[in-house]
Amino acid sequence: MLDLLDFPIHQIAFFISLLLAIISAIFLLHPKVPLKYIKFHIGILALPPIIAFIGLFINNEGVILGPWRFDGLSWLIVFFVLTIGLIVQRYSINYLLGDRRYRLYFMLLTLTTIADSLAWISNDLRLLLAFWGMTLLGLTILIKLNRDWEVTRKAARLSGRVLALSWLFLFVAILWVTQATGTWQLSIALTEGNLSQLASWEKLGINLLLIASVIIPAAQWPFQRWLLNSVVTPTPISAVMHAGIVNAGGILLTLFAPLFDGNVAQVILLILSSISVLIGTGIMLVQVDYKRQLVGSTIAQMGFMLIQCALGAYSAAITHAVLHGFFKSTLFLKAGSAISYHEPAFRKEKLNVSGLLMGVVLGVLAGIGYWLTSPEGGYHLISAVILGWSLTLAWNQLVSYRNGHVGRIVGISVFMVTAFLFIIIHKTFGDLLGGVIHLTTQPITPWSILLLLVLLAGSVIGMWFAHHRTSKGYAIMYLWLVRLGEPNDKMVENHPNYLTRFLSKGGPFS
Repeated sequence: MLDLLDFPIHQIAFFISLLLAIISAIFLLHPKVPLKYIKFHIGILALPPIIAFIGLFINNEGVILGPWRFDGLSWLIVFFVLTIGLIVQRYSINYLLGDRRYRLYFMLLTLTTIADSLAWISNDLRLLLAFWGMTLLGLTILIKLNRDWEVTRKAARLSGRVLALSWLFLFVAILWVTQATGTWQLSIALTEGNLSQLASWEKLGINLLLIASVIIPAAQWPFQRWLLNSVVTPTPISAVMHAGIVNAGGILLTLFAPLFDGNVAQVILLILSSISVLIGTGIMLVQVDYKRQLVGSTIAQMGFMLIQCALGAYSAAITHAVLHGFFKSTLFLKAGSAISYHEPAFRKEKLNVSGLLMGVVLGVLAGIGYWLTSPEGGYHLISAVILGWSLTLAWNQLVSYRNGHVGRIVGISVFMVTAFLFIIIHKTFGDLLGGVIHLTTQPITPWSILLLLVLLAGSVIGMWFAHHRTSKGYAIMYLWLVRLGEPNDKMVENHPNYLTRFLSKGGPFS
């Protein structure tokens, strides 16, 4: 039994700050507490991410204290989840003002984000299961927060069923691991000695269960429907969902990385993720509903994150999950200003041929340079191609299609600053995660080459269709993607009858 005095002060402070946040959220439910208290509650919520940020730099090597694990990975994920929750709750102060479940919303969101953060510092697999289950339950209740609207109730039921199935797969996988290794401690169960007790078929079975448990919350094909139907939820809830919960698959696979050693399960994950990347990108491009565009983008991004995990690039997957979370939550919170009423619908831009060639040369050189300076592996080959492709596209958008010398100078400046930030961010994440994440490099296999060819072929086909919009093939592909991204018929209500009942009762303050 550990003496409380043995705990480093910042870890004691972290748990105290979480306890204060929970008490504050429950206190907020009392109807006599003035709504002005919410701003004070937000101030309390700022304490845990600040402490986690400090812990990220002073306790990066890793310490296990009872059932808790504190290292660079856990501190980073905790900081990320709690920061997203803080930003969203601050945004919601005015956004949801007047809603009858205003107080309940803040309490549920606080408890959900805290449970999510506790899941990722749990070294005891029972705690991980419990807190992750609470997170999924909290998300389901938040989706159903507007109980008067039948559509949200149906969306919550669908989400609840598939998320419960995901949790059940994780439960069976963890139970299998603990029964085979004789321990509930994650750090002990995944040691080389304990894993050697597992037969190859047992590893395959556990890996398949883990894959099933992560592709569902990540909305990967064929389970993308629940996330598409969840767009009926309030925008702040969508921001939390897309930023801190759907990307949990990368975190789970990173925690269980020693088990995921490149067997048949890797191929299955690569196939499902590759399909999801293509489908998600297509949905994003054809949808006119802004939130559905963001959902399509999330499906594609989560697919790429799981491809990184399948190829052993866990550090890249965590970096991707965190950066995508901040980026996507920002896009959701600014969804109300997505349409501009002052810019022309079409803007003619003159192509600079020399600039286009320069972009191609830069992309090729960057891809070759990354490949030559990186460890040999399937993921690094794919990264080199994607990096070169991205640089070429970015250069074309920022420079080649700019009119006038001033526009091109501005574009080059933005390009250079972005490239510099890219290098700094990836170096920072590499330093934080390098010593605490299981390092493995999958060799170049026929499957990784095939994956690369599929992604490139999908990009080429997409560009071909974009330039042949009058073709029959384009029409078929377009309509199929539109239908794929549309909500289920039961998730659409022609007239929101709940508003009539709502107003007849006296409005939001009745």
